[in-house]
Amino acid sequence: MQNPTSVSRRTFIALAGAVPLALRASATAAKPAVGIELYTVRDELAKDLMGTVRTVAKMGYEVIEFFSPYYSWTPQIASDVRKLLDDLGVKCHSTHNALAWVAPDALQKAIDLNKTIGSKYIIVSSASDVKTIDGWKGVAGQLNAANEKLKPLGMATGFHNHQSEWPPIAGQRPMDVLAANTAKDVVLQFDVGTCVEMGADPVAWIKANPGRIKSIHCKDWAPAKGYGVLFGEGDSPWSKIFEAAESTGGVEYYLVEQEQGPANEQFQRAERCLANWKKLRG
Repeated sequence: MQNPTSVSRRTFIALAGAVPLALRASATAAKPAVGIELYTVRDELAKDLMGTVRTVAKMGYEVIEFFSPYYSWTPQIASDVRKLLDDLGVKCHSTHNALAWVAPDALQKAIDLNKTIGSKYIIVSSASDVKTIDGWKGVAGQLNAANEKLKPLGMATGFHNHQSEWPPIAGQRPMDVLAANTAKDVVLQFDVGTCVEMGADPVAWIKANPGRIKSIHCKDWAPAKGYGVLFGEGDSPWSKIFEAAESTGGVEYYLVEQEQGPANEQFQRAERCLANWKKLRG
């Protein structure tokens, strides 16, 4: 009589072969999507909104992020953009916004536009000219207040760092102040290039804020070229950043960004950045 707990040789071989396949499928499913911050192709976007979205989708970008001009759209334009995104199979998870747009009298417009295009993160991309720690605590309070209104909608706000948030003020870095004084579901959208430029450690920042780095701007920087360098060709330790982001940071998607260069070469640079992405991240 066969032991009921035994497994036939054929079954064992089948199961053994299925395990690596299942692991590979799981890894593939969990891999964050690659997108593009449309500031990369801003001049093209200003000339032809729909055509630019089609072009970057054709390149292979899976996600796009709209920046501040989107706030001037009519509801009809937002609906047309959503239809195009759906037709192309491209997602928009977040937008860039002025701090004033998450104030009580302006937030509803941002909510309506973001919901229409499928975006759930209303990211503040600048706090303007804040120079004191109390000022940064005030920014944190504004983010928290907006976030409380967004939570019931399945949305959240967040903050996108630039250079000014890294140098200490009275012994405290503004980014640390923002992280410590905002709710854990307020997103810390991480711009790698500005962090590296200012001499901060990008990997340490991610590990210090587990679960809050929902998206990363893959913008590179190098001493000789500044932001003229393409993604993957600067000083950023990308392999360590990816590992930290995916094991600790809670990253959901990446956004390639490239800022400098001739306006008529923006599409070419976006395409070359994506090629570099595939070499580095696969």
